[in-house]
Amino acid sequence: MIEVNLIPDVKQELLKARVVRRYVISSTVIVGMAAVGVVVLLGLLWISLGVRGALLDDSITKKGTEYRSVSDLEKTLTIQNQLSALSAMHDKKNIDSRIFPLLDVINPASPNNISISSTKIDAENKTITIGGQASNGYEAAEIFKKTILGTRVSYIDGNGASQSKLLTDSVSSSDMSTGEDATGKKVLRFSFSFVYPAELFEQSSSQAIIERPGRKNVTDSYLRVPQSLFSDREGGQQ
Repeated sequence: MIEVNLIPDVKQELLKARVVRRYVISSTVIVGMAAVGVVVLLGLLWISLGVRGALLDDSITKKGTEYRSVSDLEKTLTIQNQLSALSAMHDKKNIDSRIFPLLDVINPASPNNISISSTKIDAENKTITIGGQASNGYEAAEIFKKTILGTRVSYIDGNGASQSKLLTDSVSSSDMSTGEDATGKKVLRFSFSFVYPAELFEQSSSQAIIERPGRKNVTDSYLRVPQSLFSDREGGQQ
């Protein structure tokens, strides 16, 4: 007969169970202590926030009482805000009055001078549109166009450096037609538009100088349109 003694196995399982129980108890204690620590930290944080909030409320109340005691406070603050904004507004303001010396510079000399009837500045698209008429016809209009293309704008930038730029690199024409002026003389009416550099009217561009090209660069014979073309167009309009 064979006998099996199970007592050692039972003892071994009991020992394992005790080890597991001690591990579970230890883990539970550690987790509980950590949870208590978190609760304590949150409590301290809540208390500190409450104290800080109370101090800020007290400071706001004191400052409010102090400011309310100042006479004409609203007017004072409004004026200060306006004064602080004046500098920025001044820097962004364009010097549109520069258009007058520009028109004087780009207008060719007689007999190709232009009678300017309208001028429009589109600050958003940086374009200038000039409407006018020329008694010397297409030749005067072409010379006027070449003068615009050859004109340069010199200025001192915000860093104190001298700069020079072309007034434009392209001129578009529209509304060209022949007619008569108030005296009955034949004239060519037209409208020229071109994109100008932003620095032309900017406040930060100081000591701006508008320089037209030399007469030779504008009135060379290869740039001219034959006078006969103007005469032919006049005949066609009659």
